[in-house]
Amino acid sequence: MTTTDSITTSPQAPKPPKRHRVRNTVLIISIAGIAAIIGASAAGGSTPAASTPAASSPPASSAPWDSNTLAPSASSAPAAPAPTVAQEQALESAKSYLDMGGFSKAGLIEQLTSSAGEGFEMADARWAVRHAHADWNEQAVESAKSYLDMGGFSRESLIEQLTSSAGEQFTLAQATYAADQVGL
Repeated sequence: MTTTDSITTSPQAPKPPKRHRVRNTVLIISIAGIAAIIGASAAGGSTPAASTPAASSPPASSAPWDSNTLAPSASSAPAAPAPTVAQEQALESAKSYLDMGGFSKAGLIEQLTSSAGEGFEMADARWAVRHAHADWNEQAVESAKSYLDMGGFSRESLIEQLTSSAGEQFTLAQATYAADQVGL
C-alpha cells in the first residue's frame, strides 16, 4: 500500500445534505440578527427592533423553506387532515338540520350529541358545526318566524325564548337581529 492509497481511501467526514446547510445558514443569520438587536439595546440604542433592517434575513415564520432561494415554499400551509367517517356523517346530519332552519350553534350541537337525537361524539359534532358554514343570524330569523306563527310573542318574550338555555340557545345578538328582522 502506498501513501497515496491510504490518503484516497481514508474516510472523510461526510458533507451534510444541502437542506441542513441551508437550515444552518438560516440559523446563523437569525442568531446574528438577534445579537445585533441585543447589542444595540445594550449600547443604549433607542431604535426599536421592528425598525432594524431585516433584508438580509428571511422572515421569521414556521413555514417550510425552499432550499434554493431561502424563501418560504409555495405550499407553506399544511394540508388539513381528511375528515373521519364520523365527522362526515355528523356534517351531513348538521346540514340536514340547518336546511330545516331554526337551529342555533349550541342547539345544533346538542341535537347532534343527544342520545335522543343523533348520538354523535361531542368532538365530531363540534367539527361538523364548524364546517357547516351556517349563517346563525338567518337561523335565528327562521326560528323567530316559527315562534311568531304560533302567536303571542312580544319582542322581549321572543328574544328570551330565542336565548334561553331551555329554548333555542341563540346569542343575544342573534336573537336581537332576528327580532329586528321579523318586525318586533
